[in-house]
Amino acid sequence: MSQEAIAQGDNAGREASNSRPLRADAQRSEDALLEAALAVFATSGVDAPVREIAEKAGVGIGTLYRRFPQRSDLIVAVFRQQVDACADAAPILAAEYEPSEALARWMQRYADFIVTKRGLAKSLHSGDPAFSTLPDYFNQRLQPALRGLLETAAEAGEVRTDIEPYDLLRAIANLCMSAKDDRTDYARRMISLLVDGLRYGASPQVNTPS
Repeated sequence: MSQEAIAQGDNAGREASNSRPLRADAQRSEDALLEAALAVFATSGVDAPVREIAEKAGVGIGTLYRRFPQRSDLIVAVFRQQVDACADAAPILAAEYEPSEALARWMQRYADFIVTKRGLAKSLHSGDPAFSTLPDYFNQRLQPALRGLLETAAEAGEVRTDIEPYDLLRAIANLCMSAKDDRTDYARRMISLLVDGLRYGASPQVNTPS
């Protein structure tokens, strides 16, 4: 059996294990670990000592290793959690704001995600097979979230109709990756300009007499 096949088998086994429901106390420990890992990765990088993460989470190192046997398991879990949070924000924003404002706010949130997760992104492109499923997960969660916001805004006549979610996600990511030293302020300004561009060529709704 090839090393690639072995790695894929290991990944499948870990994913099956991670998908099992957790007890309430175990879920609290995992949530604390993911929150701590996110904070540590942001300040010290993804190669930071796992003991630092366990201490910040207030759990023993054994608890961390039982849930995340490999560092890559922890990185994957953090990334998926952050992708889920970004995707889940779309319907919340849609319920609270007008269509184009909801779209603009989501794009800013996505930009923040890209800028502050560049350390994770480098790991994802390292060639480690443990991360091979993440690009598909990223697209499966974020493209539908963005598509819903775009379609609603287009139907309201607030943005143009010829925008593909995949293209827009890539455009935002490219803008954010050009920002140096995690300059979220720069990325936000660029996204504001991009939002203005989406409004160019929009077809305002025409109210016909009833």
